[in-house]
Amino acid sequence: MLPSIFGENLFDDFFGSPFDEEFFRGTPRAYRKDSQLMKTDIKESDGGYELHVDLPGFQKEDIKLSADDGYLTISAERRDNNDEKDDNGKYIRRERYIGSCSRSFYVGEDLKKEDIKAKFDNGILTISLPKPQPQLPEQKDTYIAIE
Repeated sequence: MLPSIFGENLFDDFFGSPFDEEFFRGTPRAYRKDSQLMKTDIKESDGGYELHVDLPGFQKEDIKLSADDGYLTISAERRDNNDEKDDNGKYIRRERYIGSCSRSFYVGEDLKKEDIKAKFDNGILTISLPKPQPQLPEQKDTYIAIE
């Protein structure tokens, strides 16, 4: 076992060329474990929050949203279509992402899934969340009856 300070392959760090680093590897850097998939902008307004999640190349059917235990989870999966074969040759380089990814946000346990609105358009998932209403503490009767 090698310490985690080394990359995926110890020898790639020493013998690899920075110019062709991504050319012959299978997974582009943008979609590795250490990358930031689903880049998200979060905007606050008076009534709630709006999340804009970049999901380029995904279709609406590839995306799933779930709300459980106070977390909003966005999952997306894109599969390779192996049915089409190219008569002109094989791929030398593939940079478009194929696989699955997910991201979770804590939204609070009081938020119901009926309150969450989502829309997918042009590779951007827009999610609208209402702000939680402040709960006033219950006033307990602390007085003692006098007989």
